[in-house]
Amino acid sequence: QVQLVESGGGLVQPGGSLRLSCAASGRTLDNSAIAWFRQAPGKEREGVSCINSRNSPTYDEDSVKGRFTISRVNAKNTVYLQMNSLKPEDTAVYYCAAGSYATHCLYVRSQKLYYGMDYWGKGTVVTVSS
Repeated sequence: QVQLVESGGGLVQPGGSLRLSCAASGRTLDNSAIAWFRQAPGKEREGVSCINSRNSPTYDEDSVKGRFTISRVNAKNTVYLQMNSLKPEDTAVYYCAAGSYATHCLYVRSQKLYYGMDYWGKGTVVTVSS
């Protein structure tokens, strides 16, 4: 079975930075699309960013463009999310997810979701507050 484990969350002041990691075990995910999601208190889960099997990243929400960067290191079977210039509204539980069959990032804008994600981590909490 595939397991995804997020790490790197914590408490940070507005304007600060964090780097989240998503480590996979069970099999290589070189050919899988992998995405980051977040869920703020009282709100629905939304997609943040995705990287496909060709290592091409996408940022489908204007609120994170220019501030967040997704990357992957296949040799480590790990995906990262570098978050800069953090704002209080970035406070959320952040999840990573991978598609077992999907190699591309398919974003459903009306639902703010990436389609076809089968494997999910437990999440890591990010709190942005002074």
